[in-house]
Amino acid sequence: MLFAARSAVALYRLLDVSPVFSGDHRITRLFTLVPGSDFGVDVLSAIEAVGGRTVPWSEACAGTYDLVVAASPKGDVPMLRGTHVLLPHGAGFNKSLPEEGSADSASGLDPAYLLRADDAAPIALHAVAHPEQLARLAAVAPQAARNTKVIGDPTLERVLASYPRRDHYRTALGTGPRKLLVLASTWGPDSLIRRRPELPAQLAAHLPHDAYQLALIVHPNERSLLGTYELTERLAPALDAGMILANPHEEWASVLIAADALVTDHGSTALYYAAPQDRPLVSVSRDCAELIPGSPMDVLLGHIPELGSAEAIEDAVRAYRPGTGRAAAQAAFAYQGSALNRLRGELYALVGLTPPVLGNPLRLLPDPAPAARAATAFDVHAEVTAEGARIVRHPAGMGPPGHHLAVEHGAATEQLTRSAGLLYRHSAPSTAAPADLSWSAGGWTRHVLAEYPGCRAAAAVRRDGPWLLDVRGHPQPYTVQVEPRPEGGRIARIDPAAAISAVHAWLITHRTKPAAPTVLTCHIGERSVRVLLRPATADETGREI
Repeated sequence: MLFAARSAVALYRLLDVSPVFSGDHRITRLFTLVPGSDFGVDVLSAIEAVGGRTVPWSEACAGTYDLVVAASPKGDVPMLRGTHVLLPHGAGFNKSLPEEGSADSASGLDPAYLLRADDAAPIALHAVAHPEQLARLAAVAPQAARNTKVIGDPTLERVLASYPRRDHYRTALGTGPRKLLVLASTWGPDSLIRRRPELPAQLAAHLPHDAYQLALIVHPNERSLLGTYELTERLAPALDAGMILANPHEEWASVLIAADALVTDHGSTALYYAAPQDRPLVSVSRDCAELIPGSPMDVLLGHIPELGSAEAIEDAVRAYRPGTGRAAAQAAFAYQGSALNRLRGELYALVGLTPPVLGNPLRLLPDPAPAARAATAFDVHAEVTAEGARIVRHPAGMGPPGHHLAVEHGAATEQLTRSAGLLYRHSAPSTAAPADLSWSAGGWTRHVLAEYPGCRAAAAVRRDGPWLLDVRGHPQPYTVQVEPRPEGGRIARIDPAAAISAVHAWLITHRTKPAAPTVLTCHIGERSVRVLLRPATADETGREI
């Protein structure tokens, strides 16, 4: 069988379907790049990444195949000889692209591409996801609808099957007790990153670091047009603040499952997000010339809050009304939970084979990768009370300065390091080197305070705790220990650097040098935690970091 892809997004949909033949030695899976698309630049590298065998286009056109499976009807796909199967490469058929085919037809349901010439291979099976899509096609092109069947959405099957791994994905992303806010951008002039390119950085600057994590999903077509380098350079301020840029193959869906809220344009990613569970959705714009009136995305965008400024994001998320997203997903996807098995039966019938007894077409989504970059310097805003402190951290340089600048030593620039009021470092990773030279906690804090005379405090964060905080002018270092916070059967742990900033702000403001154990109440992000502060023992000061 031959998988024919003319763009990266079409290839990824084909890869979601490929496991319907898993475990079958009678099936040989080949790939080819269909020429002519502006978005084909990443297809060959994506095939290579999964280890697929590629057939050059000229060779593909010379052969005959038992199955030719494509996720787009456009281009030269009809030139391939064999039994043709057409799959959707999105959800809902929400767009009409006036520059392609019929101006009033949904992209993917356009008779201009579905009705093939007499000398071209016919489409033996056109799989759609919902009865409404079949009815829409039958109304404009009965002949094209003749071999169309409602199967469901194979990509959604992976999302639904993988949803129990939500906590696992959040752990992989390093989300912790924070809320994960995801932005989803389609491609083209009305997309989020074209209309509001500044929004990711604005949200990264506005949202408190200890309360929110930010991620962005970009349509593969946009990646193909820009290239990864150009895209990441444009997004550099938000990426430097720790925003996750999801991989376009599989990982985007893992990030969707992990999300607590989604900010979307008119792209169909929002429908995959809404199907497993009803969580908040916010739109960036309802004004889109491509959007087909009455389509699932059009209905969805008309019923969810619209985001004005980045500063209004929390209010927009709270304004979402439960039920809206699930209703839109129900209008886009039928046979939720059984689409792959339905498709498996149809494809095996086309090739005249009985499916093997063994083999499972469902593949769980892989773990998403954590942010490639991380904020390593923070403007820390503090409200200090007699009992503790409330702090809000923002990546340095993305807003006004705060009570102090906290910088991770060895991870930020020398300029930021010399400007820091608080320097901290984490335990060094273990090494297999036969010889090693490492710091003790107290040795490192004394060294840093001597090396940077403008720094008021240094802290060593050990993996097994407690943490050591050395304040300039105080007679001895302190240990800092945060009590884990139970929450509904879970244990929430905060970033040690945030707790140390809270303790540092309290000590500096009160100009106190406690000689006995002291319990502080620190408010960090959306949580309050109890922090134990006490003078460090000689053993604790001398422990290796």
